[in-house]
Amino acid sequence: MSDTWAANAVLAELSVFSAKEVISLATGGVHTVLNLLDRFPKRYEDRRRFDAFPTQASSVAVCLRGVVTDAARKGFGGRSGFYEIVVQADSGISFSENSITCRWFNAPYISKIIAAGHEIILYGKPKEQSGKLIIDHPEFEIIKETGEGSVHVERIVPVYKNISGITQRRLREMVFQLVNGVEKESLKASVDVDESYPRAEAYHEIHFPSEMEQTSAAHRYFALEEFFKLQLNVAWRRRQYEKQVGRAQGKKMYLLKEFYESLPFDLTEAQKRSVREIIGDMRKASPMNRLLQGDVGSGKTFVALCAALLAVDSGAQVALMAPTQILAEQHYITFRKWLDPLEVRVSLMTSERSEDGCTEWSRKPQIVVGTHALLYDHGVFDDLGLVIIDEQHKFGVEQRGKLIQQGVMPDVLVMTATPIPRTLTLTIYGDLDVSVIDEMPKGRGKIITAVRANAKVSDVSKFIKQQLKEGRQAYIVYPLVEESENLKAQSAKKEYEGWQKRLKPNEVGLLHGKIKGDEKEAVMQAFRSGETQALVATSVIEVGVDVPNANIMVIYDAERFGISQLHQLRGRIGRGAHKSYCILVTKSKQPEALEKLNVLAETGDGFKIAEADLKLRGPGDVLGTQQSGLAEMKFLEYLADVELVREARRLADEVLQSDPILENYPELRAELVESEIPSS
Repeated sequence: MSDTWAANAVLAELSVFSAKEVISLATGGVHTVLNLLDRFPKRYEDRRRFDAFPTQASSVAVCLRGVVTDAARKGFGGRSGFYEIVVQADSGISFSENSITCRWFNAPYISKIIAAGHEIILYGKPKEQSGKLIIDHPEFEIIKETGEGSVHVERIVPVYKNISGITQRRLREMVFQLVNGVEKESLKASVDVDESYPRAEAYHEIHFPSEMEQTSAAHRYFALEEFFKLQLNVAWRRRQYEKQVGRAQGKKMYLLKEFYESLPFDLTEAQKRSVREIIGDMRKASPMNRLLQGDVGSGKTFVALCAALLAVDSGAQVALMAPTQILAEQHYITFRKWLDPLEVRVSLMTSERSEDGCTEWSRKPQIVVGTHALLYDHGVFDDLGLVIIDEQHKFGVEQRGKLIQQGVMPDVLVMTATPIPRTLTLTIYGDLDVSVIDEMPKGRGKIITAVRANAKVSDVSKFIKQQLKEGRQAYIVYPLVEESENLKAQSAKKEYEGWQKRLKPNEVGLLHGKIKGDEKEAVMQAFRSGETQALVATSVIEVGVDVPNANIMVIYDAERFGISQLHQLRGRIGRGAHKSYCILVTKSKQPEALEKLNVLAETGDGFKIAEADLKLRGPGDVLGTQQSGLAEMKFLEYLADVELVREARRLADEVLQSDPILENYPELRAELVESEIPSS
């Protein structure tokens, strides 16, 4: 076969690969030339110059080149067996005469690969133990005397994720052959996202750059290409959804006006704006598909109430699905409180509890609030016209779809209390219209947040007792339900007894996820009514708990919670007119953990916290890749690149504007049809 191949060439047909290699590659999901080229390096090693042998431990990995001067198997046969080598710096490479020890535990096969006399390249973090520097389980390559060429040394070298059965060296050689042997024309994409930068050149620079700076341009090129496809998917989905025929609702506003007039307070301007946007959507013939985004305590529930009343006034039923029993019950209580006087029939349906709040009317409910239990056909919906999904990121795509399918093209309103930076909203929820509640209701007390390292329990309990004496209530939160041998963190069940003693004569409740539904509701009801003054709990109270009288939250081992989760927990206080206090107790000295906690102490703005979360954890962890359809993305870090995201959206809109059905882009159309990126 020719030495030049097409990008879609099947590896099994290429003579440069053995049958065994083809099988190993196929097992790793690599079948074509393009499959292999699209496995981009996880990192690079600049083997034109190596690091000097270290003289002390470091948290930064080093890349060393040296000679194995000693090698021995130690302790094999027992549980602590390991293979140890000593590597000495080659004076021709480094001025240092230091040596370093490397160990591999429970890996006797390493002794068959590395021996004294081998020249070796190592990559790992050195630590100090028993007076010597050690790297445990370093990445390594043996440098051979012949056949090195320019692929493995004296250049910037790519390092790939391993494929079982193929060494790193051989994998690098394969990619090098393909990068230099594939037909450049066959590497062209359906849409060239950057006409000034040929795609074939981008492939070469991302695998074998001549300078490190060139890898950045190549990565950005492929990130733009990946984001273009994501944005095309979002824009395509939006257009397809808009073509659907739904129902025009919201023309009757009797219930909405009656509800509004019954409120003892006025909605904020942001809430009113959101309601107007929802009314506009619901009156259209095409189904509403809107995201309602608002910080903790911003009043999304009242906006959802307004949307529900519009649907009920139009003769349709409403489903509101929440991710937890507590949140569903809180919504049910709120809806009953405001809608019973209007004689709107509201029911609760969860796996642990069902309550028919409309038995006095002896008719089917008009609004059903529930958890995942709503996904199963109970014959409750005759005409589902509006689906409201709260904390929507906690539901899978199939779950959301299953509820929506219980109606015939119902209007959909999804809500989130997790503020999402603009770039992520554009990328993940670009097929949705977005309403933002960026204003808090008046009359809310200020929340003071403080980070306390190793705070004395006596000081904390004294402060809590002082607030309880003034008639307030408190949350005391722990990361674990019960003690764990593996985690050094406090647990709610163990600490509960201590708080009962410290806070006497005040009543203390206990709430965690392992408590059964009826008991859980009894605990919450006691706290809501003020019968219980303090509540020891886990993160089960993160959403759905609304007790305006509670003004203290103490979170122990706060560093073990995510920054957004801490913000959600803090949102349980500050719901009344009283000044509130959130105390973040930590024993951690890790800079990253303290930075996270200090962000919360400095601001209560959910959007600023979301931006900080994005920087600290990255988009995949912030959103949850499985839930948001980002699991297969290679360039998640570019989600924070505003210009790149906008450029990708512009390109997608241009393509669909000129060719709405992608007639001239059959490959792109096929990818959209087969895409695994789910609808929101």
